[in-house]
Amino acid sequence: MPYLTSSGRRRPAAGVPGRLGVGVPGYAHPMVAPVEWAELNRPGAPVHWAVLNVARGPGERSDPYCAAAVTGLHEAGVRVLGHLDLRHGTRDFGPLVHDAHRFLDWYGVDGFYLDRCPGDRAALPEVSRVTAALRALGGDAHIVLGHGTHPFPGYAELGDQLVTFSGSWSDYRWSQVAEWTADHSPERFCHLVHGVPRTHLEEAVRIARWQGAGTVWFTDRTRRGRRGEAVDPWEAMPGYWDEIVSRLGPGVSE
Repeated sequence: MPYLTSSGRRRPAAGVPGRLGVGVPGYAHPMVAPVEWAELNRPGAPVHWAVLNVARGPGERSDPYCAAAVTGLHEAGVRVLGHLDLRHGTRDFGPLVHDAHRFLDWYGVDGFYLDRCPGDRAALPEVSRVTAALRALGGDAHIVLGHGTHPFPGYAELGDQLVTFSGSWSDYRWSQVAEWTADHSPERFCHLVHGVPRTHLEEAVRIARWQGAGTVWFTDRTRRGRRGEAVDPWEAMPGYWDEIVSRLGPGVSE
């Protein structure tokens, strides 16, 4: 399969450098998904970070359920990232930074996940402005740029990690990696894949390693519910979470 074409200075993701782990792109609200959030605290769970998305951002006020979930994750040594939607570059700078302040003040997040981050060269200066402002708020902020595809290479200078794939298993298994990513370590890249059958989990892990991703999220959930309605595949726990922990946990040799 064409997993590969030919072959910074940022902090690595949490966890052991070089070991594949998971990044959780955003479960449902902790009040309706308490089991999902609690599972991330499991000893040995290879979680690099988890995204907190209260109400398309931090919400209008501090939420006690979310605060409790964040406390549990911090006690387990898991990074929590506040969800900021860049809306493909159309989000105004002021409200974006205001939301970042709220995430820090209310939940003490460890960084930010910039969802729908543009990836073209023209948007690079504005995204640079945003990331500089976020780092000024907290010098240790871990910033993940949620492009969902390979962006212009200059974005590698702005984020600690780049999401270079976000999509379905049917697309992922035939995907290719951009050549410029070979100049960076796997800790710099993340892949998010939905609709991965249990029987293909091992293959998905192999593709991620081959393409040089250090953080992944694989789920058997899809964008369609049982009745055909549109759903968010990231909101629920994968049906094979136990197997993910077993395959990627700290006892696994790479």
